Amino acid sequence: MAKKVVATLKKKDGVKYAKVIRAVKTKTGAYSFREEIVTEDRVSEVLSAK
Repeated sequence: MAKKVVATLKKKDGVKYAKVIRAVKTKTGAYSFREEIVTEDRVSEVLSAK
């Protein structure tokens, strides 16, 4: 249950970044959201990790 935000964070001559928002289930059963900013080439790697 994670998604890549449509708008990516860009720098002109640098590396492209994307903001990844992931839903994490807590011990009580509720969901909280964790945000990470990663390079675009690592997005699928971060989403597939648990």
